[in-house]
Amino acid sequence: MPPLPLRHGKTPFGNCPACKNSGCGDRPNMKAAGPCRCPAPCHGWAAATTDPHVLTSPEWAAAWRHAVAVAYHPGGAGVTVVDLDDATAVAWAHETLPATRMVPTTRGEHWIYLGTMRSSNAVRPGVDIKSLMQYARWLGPGTGRIADLPAAVRTLAVKEDTTPARSEVVSSLPARATWDRTVATGCRHTERYVRTGLERGLALVRARTESGAGSQAFGVARFLAAQHAACPGPCGLAVLGEEIVSAAVSVGVPEIYARRAVINGLEAAVGRAA
Repeated sequence: MPPLPLRHGKTPFGNCPACKNSGCGDRPNMKAAGPCRCPAPCHGWAAATTDPHVLTSPEWAAAWRHAVAVAYHPGGAGVTVVDLDDATAVAWAHETLPATRMVPTTRGEHWIYLGTMRSSNAVRPGVDIKSLMQYARWLGPGTGRIADLPAAVRTLAVKEDTTPARSEVVSSLPARATWDRTVATGCRHTERYVRTGLERGLALVRARTESGAGSQAFGVARFLAAQHAACPGPCGLAVLGEEIVSAAVSVGVPEIYARRAVINGLEAAVGRAA
């Protein structure tokens, strides 16, 4: 687990003199993303390391002497932390997410899952996701068996990704194949049944013209896939997914985000059936 010293205010130590005025290219930000290469603990989560020579170096020793807390980089440890900031968020997690390793915090809990994803703040009230590009405070080992990162956590980040562009469509609407019996030779449902459910789902996605189309696409994909859990297959779920992606793109969702939401929805249904 890659540790990181924190100073007063539970924040990382400031950038070293060599990084003044963006001299380092503002790593690990988008100008030149990647791990920190400074000898001192610089650039927050990217400085966290398991290298004993770095951790015990003179540059780090000064930071350890003044540290008031210890953090770690979840992504570097191969985990994701769902940071629940208050009692309401904790209650929501107990009702919604699978049980996993839990660590008490000052006001809430950290739920730790095995697996990584992109970090995202405020995915819902009182809930942050800390993984590949954030640090989390070390507050003890916690209790409970750590579970694999579920699709329900991954989809929490979809809403932030799928805010439509205000002045233009962010993706063109590509041509898609349509679902019919030629791609679903193992489906036990009638074509009318499948098309009716699909059209209702597509209407729900297209109705999200302001926000939330990506989250809606995830829900529609999960629901439709679940209807085919008992079919011998193939059922042409990939083609159904492409139609959902098209609907989300038509209301301004970037195609890469729409596709991710739909894939997550299809996989969530398969996991639930299993």
